[in-house]
Amino acid sequence: MAMTVHVDIVSAEGNIYSGLAAMVYAPGEMGELGIAPRHTALLTRLQPGEVRVEKANGEMEHFYVSGGLLEVQPHVVTVLADTALRARDLDEAAALKAKQRAEEALSGQVAEFEYASAQKELAQALLQLRAIEKLRRAQGR
Repeated sequence: MAMTVHVDIVSAEGNIYSGLAAMVYAPGEMGELGIAPRHTALLTRLQPGEVRVEKANGEMEHFYVSGGLLEVQPHVVTVLADTALRARDLDEAAALKAKQRAEEALSGQVAEFEYASAQKELAQALLQLRAIEKLRRAQGR
């Protein structure tokens, strides 16, 4: 039997995923992390992006997180996300609208706070669109 690690992905809305995985990939603060079973303990911040859970049968689950924390113990990986969604649940139209709204705000920005807020919204919309595109490629569409 292949070694696995238990994975929990949790957001403010509730438990998004709970199950076993052969590997977990997450957007860490310093770059992408690959977490295998029996990984050494780790606590790090997550950047907005895609979390991938590779099951023992090779099937891949895709999730979008807007940031948060990743806690790794030898037999448990926990993603505590500000917002987390299954990639298949992402709304492409809403992400495109958010991207357009952020680009418009950036072009007509008046205050530093508005500019920073628009930059964050644009980055999150682009990451959601990238997660949607990766999911489509994984499904062969």
